[in-house]
Amino acid sequence: MISILKKKYILPVVASGLLFLGASFKDDFFEIAKQIEIFTTLFKELNTNYVDDANPGELMDSAIKGMLASLDPYTVYFNEQDVVKFKINNTGEYTGIGALITRKDDKIIIREIYKDFPADKAGLKPGDEIIQIGDVLLSDFKDDASQLMKGAKNTKIDVKFNRQGKTNTAQIVLDEVEIKSVVFFSKIDEKTGYIVLAHFNNKASFETKKALEELKRQGADRIILDLRGNPGGLLHEAVNICNLFVPKNEVIVTTKSKNEKHNNTYKTMMEPVDTEIPLVILINERSASASEIVSGALQDLDRAVVVGSRSFGKGLVQKPIDLTYNTQLKVTISRYYTPSGRCIQALDYAHKDKDGVATRTDKKNYNSFKTRKGRTVYDGGGVLPDIQLEETKTSTIAKALLNNDGIFNYATDYYYKNPNLGSQIPTFSNSDFANFKQFLKTQKISFDTETEKALKNTLAVAKKENIDATINTEYQQLLSALQKSEETLLDKNQEEIKGLIVDEIIKRYQYQEGLYQYYVKTNSEIKKSVSILNNTTEYNSILKK
Repeated sequence: MISILKKKYILPVVASGLLFLGASFKDDFFEIAKQIEIFTTLFKELNTNYVDDANPGELMDSAIKGMLASLDPYTVYFNEQDVVKFKINNTGEYTGIGALITRKDDKIIIREIYKDFPADKAGLKPGDEIIQIGDVLLSDFKDDASQLMKGAKNTKIDVKFNRQGKTNTAQIVLDEVEIKSVVFFSKIDEKTGYIVLAHFNNKASFETKKALEELKRQGADRIILDLRGNPGGLLHEAVNICNLFVPKNEVIVTTKSKNEKHNNTYKTMMEPVDTEIPLVILINERSASASEIVSGALQDLDRAVVVGSRSFGKGLVQKPIDLTYNTQLKVTISRYYTPSGRCIQALDYAHKDKDGVATRTDKKNYNSFKTRKGRTVYDGGGVLPDIQLEETKTSTIAKALLNNDGIFNYATDYYYKNPNLGSQIPTFSNSDFANFKQFLKTQKISFDTETEKALKNTLAVAKKENIDATINTEYQQLLSALQKSEETLLDKNQEEIKGLIVDEIIKRYQYQEGLYQYYVKTNSEIKKSVSILNNTTEYNSILKK
């Protein structure tokens, strides 16, 4: 009887289900084919009939970027040059000058010099403005100028640059450059080891393991892992780093997608280095992606105390897909979930506001989860530390000063006025801070806070509508009030801003290594982490041991 029922009712239902899936797939395929045909026809007719000469490559590049802009910011198209950069970020190795650079107007700005690499040996300094590379004037070169400073090892590149109002020349000899994941590690005291993990490239777990083993060899029996400002990287490296501290076969992260082949559970696969050593992880609002996998997983497993401020809240996984002509699509394929089952994604890219900005998950909509030992943790807004510290947060005015190069440019000016500081730590007094504020005025550095940008945009619109004259008085009053407010914020956040200025100045004389040596002696977040590790009762209480 059951067999007859199966044939009479169940088989038709299954068949209809398959028919529905088949129809759905067919409809999707037809819609994709239809849109491709429309676009191909449009692209052909546009290039054939447009009144002026159009560059097909540039048009296509703009079209692709416009399409992807409607999704999340991590789904991006890479042209051939971009693919090379992407591979460098993942491997941490390339042949180049060994410096962090940015393009601004018709110049390349040297942001940071890496010690003992080609740019350093050539005598370049942060703040130098490169205006010519070889025979190429950057004012005439609109493509990616960084490509002009790449080539085979020992290639000699002549550059012309501005420094403090004077034009100089230098010759850079290209060499192999290695971007380290662990940029610094040392003992803070007799018992505490400190590791700074800045990137998750394919050497991240190897370098972290080496640092951990060396610190243990030196006598460290507790560890601080600093992930502040770490934007993430390779997911499997995050799993491997967790594996240093937790046993084999432990679930670290699960990915879920509409495409079943992207649904995966990632477990630790190796024997750990130390499953008992007390561990504190430092994070802040710029700790993202793989940093959140490490901090979130070790928090869920009650393996580490997380200290700092709420992390960025990325929660999305990308995969690079090779396309034709050496191009590539990096596409978001899934969301990741920590061992307790939480997704810490903070921004909802499927629902954007009227300005096209992704909406943030409201705190009231966060869901609670339990760690292995029953502690309550939440999803929806990044990893929330077990111990929250206000000093890890960046104020609005400080963000503005970092974004508008106010601090960077002041540090450049300071360096050349104080050339012999060497290994000394600058004492930044109230008088120095007053000089800094005067520097901002003299250089006419705009804060460009969201409020200021909105106000200036209002005037720009008013000019287009020819009504700016009628509102000019009120505009100037508002602008003046806003600038006074910004100066008040400067004074209110003076200690934070002083700290950022001192950090930038130290890097000018002592490179990145000198900055971290300064941190281990003075940084309040590191000091708090040490105090937690020194207090076994507090540490165990947080983790419910």
